[in-house]
Amino acid sequence: MKIVQVECSLLEFPLPAPLRPSWAPGRVFTTTNCTLIRVHTDEGITGIGAGPEVGMLGIYTFADLVTPYVLGKDPFRVEQISPYLRVAARDGSYPWAFEMALWDIIGKATNQPVYRLWGGFHDRMKVYASLAEVPPVEEQIDRIHLLRSQGMKAFKLRLRRPTIKEDIALVEHVRKVFGDEIDLMVDANQAHVMPSPNPIGAWSYEDALTVARAMEKLDVLWLEEPLPRYNTKQLTRLAAEVDIPIAGGELNIGLHEYKTLVDMDCYDIIQADAAFSEGIFQLRKVASLAEMSFKKFIPHTWSNGIGLGANLQLAASVPNCPWFEFPVDPPAWTVESRDFMLAKPFHIDMDGTIGLPDLPGMGFILDEGAITKYSKHNWKSDRVSA
Repeated sequence: MKIVQVECSLLEFPLPAPLRPSWAPGRVFTTTNCTLIRVHTDEGITGIGAGPEVGMLGIYTFADLVTPYVLGKDPFRVEQISPYLRVAARDGSYPWAFEMALWDIIGKATNQPVYRLWGGFHDRMKVYASLAEVPPVEEQIDRIHLLRSQGMKAFKLRLRRPTIKEDIALVEHVRKVFGDEIDLMVDANQAHVMPSPNPIGAWSYEDALTVARAMEKLDVLWLEEPLPRYNTKQLTRLAAEVDIPIAGGELNIGLHEYKTLVDMDCYDIIQADAAFSEGIFQLRKVASLAEMSFKKFIPHTWSNGIGLGANLQLAASVPNCPWFEFPVDPPAWTVESRDFMLAKPFHIDMDGTIGLPDLPGMGFILDEGAITKYSKHNWKSDRVSA
């Protein structure tokens, strides 16, 4: 089997309401974008992947930095192709969707879901609702009530209010209202802030320690990204000083960075993302490294429905992943907002779990009508002979 053509589409979907995510203070998003990639083979099998919203840079990355060097190659030779993606990541944007597409091809060719090819540890996973915004406290309570009515039993709250006192008060109030009926996680988003009109300075070590100890008392399952990404010494110190697990790593890039995070005990939970961090199979190596170091691997999934689906295949294949992140925060970030390109969006069941698709490959079925409707730019390579 050979790769004979690569096709990219930049999709832009209008959100049903403005989105004000905690990681972009002061910014208001009215659309969401993704770069859809299709890798065609000489045997008629097409692999699907998608990258995060980076505009025309996404198409440039695949068109100029990846495709010229992979046409004619065997899609089963993932480890031969991965080095091209690492180089493209340094000189362009996020090329990891290409490896998603390769494994989609491999699964379809072997008639197996990818997670089963990799060992199939889970066929159903517990999910937590990963919220995006920092709304007023009572509105936060209303959103949790709504999602609970849809089956959600665990929630990750964002901690980016003007003061840590307000952040702590929010979690205290949520715990008071819901008691032990729900599980809670919290994300400080201190490792990364998008370019924004109102950037909030990173917490100090003392801030992170104060919040961590408060979250321990509130029975929060983990504290995510409490310090800047490369503040590795203080991350190690914090993880050793508190009992609550410290989580992070969603935007680290490269196997070497994850080795550092594991070796230095910066995090108890590694949260790499197959859309942002490395290829899906490369992150299975990270999950194995975490497992050998008695750490959890719970991937970050905030990109789009295809990115979520790729991370779901990864998460279900490893034994050290007890939770799966399910990005949803209505009214802006709905299942449709995230999965508009899919004919079969991802939903959870009323018991708070998500089942793995039983289709070969990644299990994606594209909504071609939606793709046509929301395509902003398209690119297709010349077709090479097999």
